[in-house]
This record gives sequence, C-alpha cells and structure tokens, in this order.
Amino acid sequence: MKNCCSGMHNTRSALWGAFLIGILQILINILIVKKKEVFFTIIIICMKKLYILIICLSTLACSQELYAQQPLLPKGLTAAESELISNFTFRSNRRTAPPPAPVRTAAEWEEVEYLVVSWDPSFQNILRQIVAVGVTECKVIIATQDEAGVSAFLNGIDLTNVVFLNVPSNSIWIRDYSGNTVYTNDVEERALVDWIYNRPRPFDNTMPSAHAAQVGVPLYITDSGANDLVNTGGNFMSDGLGNAFASELVLEENAAGNPFGVTAKTEDQVDNIMENYMGISNYIKMPVLPFDGIHHIDMHMKLLNEETLLVSRYPAGVADGPQIEANIDYVLDNFVSPFGTPYKVEWIDAPPSEAGNYPDTGGAYRTYSNALIVNKSILVPIYRPEVDAPALALYEELMPGYNIVGIDVDDFEEPLIESSGALHCITHTIGVANPLLIVHQPVKAAPAGSTVTINATIKHNSGISSATVLWREKGTVAFTETPMTPADDNSWTANIPVDAEGTDVEYYIRAQASSGKVLTRPIVAPQGFWTIKSEVLSAEDWAAKNISSPYPNPATDKVHFNLNQVDGPVHVSITNVLGQHLYNNSVNSGNGTITLNLDQEWSGTLFITFKGHFGQITKKIIKL
Repeated sequence: MKNCCSGMHNTRSALWGAFLIGILQILINILIVKKKEVFFTIIIICMKKLYILIICLSTLACSQELYAQQPLLPKGLTAAESELISNFTFRSNRRTAPPPAPVRTAAEWEEVEYLVVSWDPSFQNILRQIVAVGVTECKVIIATQDEAGVSAFLNGIDLTNVVFLNVPSNSIWIRDYSGNTVYTNDVEERALVDWIYNRPRPFDNTMPSAHAAQVGVPLYITDSGANDLVNTGGNFMSDGLGNAFASELVLEENAAGNPFGVTAKTEDQVDNIMENYMGISNYIKMPVLPFDGIHHIDMHMKLLNEETLLVSRYPAGVADGPQIEANIDYVLDNFVSPFGTPYKVEWIDAPPSEAGNYPDTGGAYRTYSNALIVNKSILVPIYRPEVDAPALALYEELMPGYNIVGIDVDDFEEPLIESSGALHCITHTIGVANPLLIVHQPVKAAPAGSTVTINATIKHNSGISSATVLWREKGTVAFTETPMTPADDNSWTANIPVDAEGTDVEYYIRAQASSGKVLTRPIVAPQGFWTIKSEVLSAEDWAAKNISSPYPNPATDKVHFNLNQVDGPVHVSITNVLGQHLYNNSVNSGNGTITLNLDQEWSGTLFITFKGHFGQITKKIIKL
C-alpha cells in the first residue's frame, strides 16, 4: 500500500501548511486588534477554521494509517473505518444532474465491452483466473499502480485485451463502487452512473471517474442536492427493462439520521432518483437478511434472464433460509416479470463449511449466486468438489451453451469468501457501445401439430435490417431459417411449426442491424438455444395446463393470466360464489398475457372462466 499512502502526501502537506497559516493568522490578529469585542469575534472565526483543518488532518491521518496497515479491507466496515465514518465526507463536488434523456440500465447478461477489476495481491491467483477468462470475452481494465509486477504475474495470458489503469484503490470490492452502464433511449449513447459509496474509501469512490475517462463516456453522479443517493453495486440487479432488485439497505442508508450526511429520503424519493438516473421504473426491495452483515442481494440471488431468479437455499430453518423464502414469496405475490408473467424461481443449495457450519453457526456466507456473466462465459464461485458438482450442473442446465468456469474462493491461501464476498463482488462490467438489444420471452411448450408464434423486440441505434428465427427438431443437426417480419418499429414476428409426433423444437433468434452488426439471443447460439416442449394433449387438457394460475392471488385491484400459446378467440367471464355474472369479455388472440381489473365492490372467492375451441377452463381467485 505504499502507493496508496504516497498518493495522500501532497494533500497532507497542504493541510499542514494551512494549519500553520491559521496559527499565524491568529497571532497577527491578536497584535493588531484593539477592540475587545472584535478581538473575540476574530478569535472565534479563526478557531472554527482551525477546528475544520484539524478534523481534516485527523481524518487523513486515520485514512493513511488505515490503508497502510490494513491493505486487505473486507466488504464491510473495519473497526477503524467505523470510527472514521462520522468525520468522512461522503458527498463531493463531483456533482451532475440526471441524464438529459430517458435511460435504460443494462442487464446482467447483456453484451460486455469491458470487464473491470481492482488488483489486490492478497487475491492475485483468483484475479488471474478471472482475467484469463475475461480476455477471451472482452477487454479487461485492471486498476493498479504496479503494471510491471501484475504483467509479470499474468505471464502466459495474452494481454492484448488488457488495459492497465494507473490509479490507486482502497479495496478489491469493485462491484460496490464502480459505475453502472446505462443507455439513452434504450440503445443510444452509453454512459456510467455513479452512486455515493457507503465506505470511507476515497480512492475507491473516484474509480468511476477513472473508468469513464478511460472509456470516453459521460459519468452521471447521484451527488447533487436532493439526488445524493447512497447505494452499492452488490445490492442492485437489473433486468435491462426497467425492473431492478435490491434489499431495503438502500432505504436504510438514505433515511433520516443516516451516517453519510445525505438528505433524508422516502422510498418514493429513492425510486425517483433511480428512475431519473437509471431508468428503473419498478424498484423491488426486500427485507434485509439477519445473518448477512452486508445486506447485498448478490450474495443470495441472481437474475439469469428477464424472468428467472436463481436463489440460495438453506436447510429448513437454517441461517437466512426462512427470510429468503419469505422475500421470494413477497416477490411472487406482488410482482411479475417484464413479460407480465410470474417469475420462475430456481433454487441452488448454499454450501456449508467443511465442518458443516452455515452463517448462523459461524460459517462464512458461502454462495453460488455471486457469479459473473461476461458475454459467453459465467464465472461461478466454488468451494470443494463434493458440494460444487450439483451447483455447476444446475448452471449447465439453466444456461446451456455458456462456458461455465468455477473459481475457488475458499482456498486456504486466498479465502475470499471469508471477507464476505465472492466473484460478482470483485468484478464489474461496462456494456458495449451501440448494443443490439433482443428481448424475447421463450416459448416453453406447445401442442403437437400446432404453429407457434415467435415474437421479439429488437433495437439498434442504426435500425434493424433483418431478423430470423433459426429452428430445428430435436435430434437433427441443421437449423431451418424462417425470416421474421416487422410488426411495428421494434417488434418482429415469425411462425414456426411443431411436429405432430410430439418432437421438441430447438430455436434461437438472429438479428442484423443496419450498421451490419449481427447478434443472436441467446448470445451463445447455436451452442445454446431455447427448447419448445411438444406435448400431445387434447385441446382442453392443453388449455388447462397452459392457462396459468392467477397472479397475484389473493388480489386487490387487478389479476393477470398467461395464456401460453393458447389459440384465440377466448371468452372470459367472472362470477362470484352466488353464481352472479360480474364480467364478460372476449380476447381475439389467446396467445399472451391478459390483465383483468377487479371492481372495488367485489370481494371473496371469484371464478374466472375461459371458453374457446378447447372447451372451458375455470380458475379461482380471492378478491381482498
């Protein structure tokens, strides 16, 4: 940490100089002042200035001692930092208004141009493995003031895609303090958004400025007036479509009496800042977990795509298991995916220590969800073979075609997980310039012998010249190409057949921008693709299985159903337990999601009946 300390030398000298000048000012004033009342006024003013200078010097001295003696800083606050926090200035003069146009925050799985890390010799073997994968997928920015030493340690790795950023840092936890990628008007100008970092680590706090300067993009900072938002990257996850997840830590750290000196904010005010700076229109916040001292959701949850949540699972009643389950129930009962359908939850077992300990019995917060998606590779924290194998197999199943790389974060020499973080915590990404955005809800099943409609939203700042669905029957090699037709400016559609014999269909989407850029979704296609399960069922059985259960249920003002490729037209009616007809309507196309508004006068058990060529299906809801 020699460089870190020397980086403070000039500031320290300037402050001591100001201190001595202040003393001299007091002595001069004492000599020239004749009037008693003026004398005391000047003394008071000068002493106030000196007090501020002393505080600054004390803070700087504490910071210097802290970073010189403790090069390895945990994700949470050290004891020394806890004492320092009340005198640390979290707000700065790096203030900006929100972006001038509506923005969209990039999703965890979108195209990445830069992987960013902060080099820490304490975890150099873990970082080496991250860089080795990163350079095959994108450029890698390494923040270090020892380029020669790091280059020598990376010997054997092609450094063509490595950018050394000669800036100091305080810690390895770059996820929390780096900027987040946003795009104006969904796919246009790229920028970074920087929140106030909740740690007294001055070099970390200015890292987003260095990244923005290196990449050549605007930087927007929530550090202005009432927009002074404290937040951390580990407690944020975006689906790229205006929805994001966090724990209630973001509310606690911006509430009245917070230790960061920022203005007190209501939840609505926090939400407004996130919408103005990041385009987040639906900010889902869950209660914090009792055994997770960091309260960052990336330690127990990960978004794999727009509708799939990968969530840590503990044995019944163990550690944070009960609260995690309650949080997921809260999400499922109150929110839907951007496609208007219930979130799909995939549970992944959190491993104990080798001695069988979980966080509630002294074990570290071991997790598989703290993983990084960087283009076609996924870096997953691992611990030991006997517990890792099922977790890695689940990743292979859920993310087919991706390069799944396990990296040990529990090694005796580099026990990263003991510091309350894993791979997602020590990495961040910067999205590509000019992204080609493809949004599609995969079709999961269809009746044998039917025609399936494939819909997608596709955008690029140059426009879209063509889009194609590539599909094949399972067991065959070649893909058939079916052109998609534009339904409006951004929507594209195509129909593909499902074999009458019940053979599954594998497919993916390819789009080409007017600029010539080509991208597929999934990004790993054709090695990875979606599968449509072909089911040989009667029309009524098909409808019964594929008209979703109502959500939320119980409901207050509205209820949703997903019709999952059920052919229209469909007649919808609502009755109560007395048989009284409350609502009747027809839906021309059964495929998709429908929302029914519930009258305030209705209450109790209601029956929603769907009628069509398939027959009649009835679902039950509770109206509160």
